[in-house]
Amino acid sequence: MTDTSHVPAEVPPNVAGRPVGRRTVLFGTGAAVAGLAVGACTTTEPSPTATATPTATATGDVCTLTKELTEGPYYLDGQLVRADITDGKAGIPLKLTLTVVDADTCEPLPDALVELWHSDALGEYSGFVGRNGHDEPDNGTFLRGGVLTDSGGVAAITTVYPGWYRGRCIHIHVKVHTNVTPTSDGHFTGGQEIHTGQLFFDEKVTDAVARVTPYSTNSVTRTTLAQDSIYDEGGAASGLLTLTGTPSTGYTGTLTLGVER
Repeated sequence: MTDTSHVPAEVPPNVAGRPVGRRTVLFGTGAAVAGLAVGACTTTEPSPTATATPTATATGDVCTLTKELTEGPYYLDGQLVRADITDGKAGIPLKLTLTVVDADTCEPLPDALVELWHSDALGEYSGFVGRNGHDEPDNGTFLRGGVLTDSGGVAAITTVYPGWYRGRCIHIHVKVHTNVTPTSDGHFTGGQEIHTGQLFFDEKVTDAVARVTPYSTNSVTRTTLAQDSIYDEGGAASGLLTLTGTPSTGYTGTLTLGVER
């Protein structure tokens, strides 16, 4: 059994509609970074391609509300607004395409701020390095950030496949805010936080990723989806990504987030 004695307590997500304070942000200069050279990754295992069940989108007039899940202990206010959040961290490239829709009307939500944060290959979060037992530089910003959705409600973000930390399966945290106002000095003001959730990964893919450097050097016992205390086997409605790709070429992950305004 995984030792969870040092796992920080997970806390309930904030209530939707909590006002967003003024934050210091930096608008990225490249929406889609070409050539995902984010670190050397080697594997001697087969390279599976996995596809998880996609989240329900508009089917007639019915949409699926994506489950709200705990914010967790590693959120930092004031993340960078940028399309590439890798910040130089090594790992298998991961391109995420997240589509935000109104769960009541199935209409896409343009100009919604989608922000993400997750651990690196060794299970360490920026701003909290050392909590998972590994010593590495901490700039307080790696693998954190977000973008505004386009007219179709799509947020495209480049990162690396996350690692794992003690007591949790591999996941990415996500928040969605509406009505934020970008400012000329690189900040944004106002807005409402309308969704807090997590994104999850197919175990067959993670099994292959875990054999690849630098993930294979993570000294912490990995918790699987089935063992996780947060993921409820709800599939896409609970944040399970649709994944395609291989460890050698990188992965793409897609999901439709059904949210309530």
